[in-house]
Amino acid sequence: MPVRPTAALSALLATALSVTALTACGSGSGRGPDTIKVSYKQSTDNSVKVADTYLAGVRKQFEREHPGKKVEFVPIKAPDAEYYTKLQQMLRSPRTAPDLVYEDTFLINSDITSGYLKPLDAYLAKWPDWKRFFGSAKAAAKGRDGKTYGVPDGTDTRGLWFDRRVFAKAGLPHDWQPQNWADVLAAARTIKRKVPGVIPLNVYTGKPAGERATMQGFQMLLYGTGDGSTDPLYDDTSGKWVVGSRAFEDALTFVETVYREKLGPDVSDALDPNFNTTVNGELLPEGRLGIALDGSWLPLAWQPGSGHPWPDWSRRLGVAAMPTQHGQAPGKVSMSGGWTWAIPAKAANPDLAFEFVKTLQTKDNARTWYIANSGIAVREDVAADPAYTGARPGLDFFTALVAHTHYRPAYPAYPKVSTAIQEAMEGVTTGDLSAAEAARGYDAAVEDVTGGRVVRK
Repeated sequence: MPVRPTAALSALLATALSVTALTACGSGSGRGPDTIKVSYKQSTDNSVKVADTYLAGVRKQFEREHPGKKVEFVPIKAPDAEYYTKLQQMLRSPRTAPDLVYEDTFLINSDITSGYLKPLDAYLAKWPDWKRFFGSAKAAAKGRDGKTYGVPDGTDTRGLWFDRRVFAKAGLPHDWQPQNWADVLAAARTIKRKVPGVIPLNVYTGKPAGERATMQGFQMLLYGTGDGSTDPLYDDTSGKWVVGSRAFEDALTFVETVYREKLGPDVSDALDPNFNTTVNGELLPEGRLGIALDGSWLPLAWQPGSGHPWPDWSRRLGVAAMPTQHGQAPGKVSMSGGWTWAIPAKAANPDLAFEFVKTLQTKDNARTWYIANSGIAVREDVAADPAYTGARPGLDFFTALVAHTHYRPAYPAYPKVSTAIQEAMEGVTTGDLSAAEAARGYDAAVEDVTGGRVVRK
């Protein structure tokens, strides 16, 4: 499912919650061994019932296949920040902990570190379907101890959307696939020169854009600087955050180039926290943006009944993989987020909860969920299924990017590291800092927020 901009962990924990209210909605007291409680994020839009409808169908199947067993749902209707905080409050006590929870990969490691989740390795070892999941998706639910704490239920990927009308006017290819960063910038420069009035390239940037800037923008560059074998942001071997790298400065230089050469939107627009709404609802549908570095979920904004229905989007837009910096192997790069099903450490009925996970994640049920939620498959058998790949234009393209994708090192310090990235991007976007200066500022900030847990590369 689409990864939305996520607030910093400190902001999440600052949300005031009523423990009494949580106990009332999620109490585990009085639960028998034949009943599980399942907590999930319910849409704040009352017209969106995709998750509710899907889960109700799975519950019916589970209870039919497990006579005498019952599933009770504990939906949490709240914006992302409040959902995370309410969930963490519930996980602290056996009285309020559900048996199964919906965990964002953005914060799963924080909950692992806090001891809120149960490792699932013993269950996964006996579940044949686990081998069907892509390795990159499995890795997103692993703790630093090497154990797995969640079963992914879908993901998203990112790439380059481009307007074929704009490309035709600029004399650029109908089926464009840049081979390196230089090709991306060259296309943007051509659009600027030949198609006046069109923004050549959008790369989200700065603190107002939040995680959109970090993940859709910067990390799509940073993770394309090497060969994909090591994480350029976090060193797993030492357990430290990487600073002082040439790769980081190179990614900042790309952003600096976009805004210095006026290949992107006006700086005031780029630093508008709601600029993504403008991109999705106006610039792309109206043909005023040539290239957008963005996510697989964009068509959700253009479906019938949405605020910006756009029936022609699949004919007017093309998609291309984001290339690596110099075209080096593997040649393309993507970033992914997503959600997982996890079992709380204080769950009353963990064994039965995992049986429900297995029902949620049959091939047929997984396919149904990916299609209904416009998600990207994390099971290889579903990813190869024509019933899935043919469900929406571009779905096969974005699914293929899973093989080249990376997940954020979402350890407890990550939200503050992400903010430091956004500040560095904003510095080069406004022209107040050079890429080198912004990189040095980032290094100092990360050393400070991680208590010196850094390694220079």
